[in-house]
Amino acid sequence: MKYTQLGRTGLKVSRLVLGTMNFGPQTNESDSHALMDAALEAGVNFFDTANVYGWGENKGRTEEIIGTWFAQGGDRRDKVVLATKVYGNMGPDGEAWPNHDKLSALNIRRAVDASLKRLQTDHIDLYQFHHVDRSTPVEEIWQAIDVLIQQGKILYAGSSNFSGYKIAQANERARQRGSYGLVSEQCIYNLMQRGAEMEVIPAAQEYGLGVIPWSPLHGGLLGGAIRKEREGGGARSTSGRSGDALADPKLRAQVQAYEDLLEKHGLEPGEAGLAWLLTRPGVTGPISGPRTREQLDSALRAVELELSEEVLAGLDEIFPGPGPSPENFAW
Repeated sequence: MKYTQLGRTGLKVSRLVLGTMNFGPQTNESDSHALMDAALEAGVNFFDTANVYGWGENKGRTEEIIGTWFAQGGDRRDKVVLATKVYGNMGPDGEAWPNHDKLSALNIRRAVDASLKRLQTDHIDLYQFHHVDRSTPVEEIWQAIDVLIQQGKILYAGSSNFSGYKIAQANERARQRGSYGLVSEQCIYNLMQRGAEMEVIPAAQEYGLGVIPWSPLHGGLLGGAIRKEREGGGARSTSGRSGDALADPKLRAQVQAYEDLLEKHGLEPGEAGLAWLLTRPGVTGPISGPRTREQLDSALRAVELELSEEVLAGLDEIFPGPGPSPENFAW
């Protein structure tokens, strides 16, 4: 496994992040534990989750599964850089109850204690804001985070789904308070969705945030979706976030050109899609959310994969980036 610093921090993390969103809804507890064991054995030390994972009436279930895995001992907790998130409503009995969501000081305090209990640990290494909260002052958020850091309940704070200007705003307000500020941004970023390159990633680099891409294969579309469809195994690949994307002739042509390029070079689409992200400036590591051991092994191979200049140029031709700002807006 290869490692890098998380943004401007001294924290060393693996260049592949184990995403746990499927633990519970898609993968049972026993199989989830086996996947975490396998990831740790392969050197993956960066695990990402969120308090709402498990979804619906089972919100929090994913953190519970991680907690029972930590409870097995064997230095599991000590070896893992643990990241979770706060924002979604975690009201009692699954209700959307006031003050059980977003980033008020009250909810942050409540949410972190609940996550610690489910995770069966005394601290969270990276506590991430799952979404921008437009109704809570930034100063209030940082006051709550500073208290948690002083209490030893969290070590670092990160953002998720923030725009470039919100990253700048958050860290400038932190600087004014003498707080450390955000150290990471978790955003959607992949070959088909390169909008983050325009402002989010430059802002993250300017302020020393590590970029952690989610949906690195765009809901399975970059994982060989057309080939799987042809082989009769593509139902999962074209569902969920990507919806009916392959029904769009333009998008389908792009995906077909992508698969043809990689087949020409003897590369697996899913592995190449992850490997491409590892070549991008500012990227700490993509989040791979495996449901099976086979998917985990594929993601691990991507870390070792070196893409040739010819392949990289071909990928840029198929999926051109937006270009930087302000040039993308003007000249």
